[in-house]
Amino acid sequence: DKQVADLHQKLHNEGYYQSGRFQFEIDVPEAYNMVPPKVRCLTRIWHPNITESGEICLSLLREHSIDGTGWAPTRTLKDVVWGLNSLFTDLLNFDDPLNIDAAEHHLRDKEDFRNKVQDYIRNYAR
Repeated sequence: DKQVADLHQKLHNEGYYQSGRFQFEIDVPEAYNMVPPKVRCLTRIWHPNITESGEICLSLLREHSIDGTGWAPTRTLKDVVWGLNSLFTDLLNFDDPLNIDAAEHHLRDKEDFRNKVQDYIRNYAR
């Protein structure tokens, strides 16, 4: 049986995504913790590391990582939640994006990027 948990993450006080409320689905496979959980963002978002369809680029969820930042059996779901929260602050990465359009938008016009993020929060993340 597959275990799925919903995580509602509310951000408060910093960055582009402040005041947004984002929902994530965490699918914990039978082979956990030898393999990472599968995580999707269920809230539509304009973010360089999350696609509009909910795919997430977070290094600690990578099963095979040469640099040591990927999944290891010693990692916990608490680490996953920390990583998801950090995607909105210190791990927000415009240099290695999954959503290239969002990253290029930020590069072209930071203020317009901020406005689009706020539009998405108003429309999808309340």
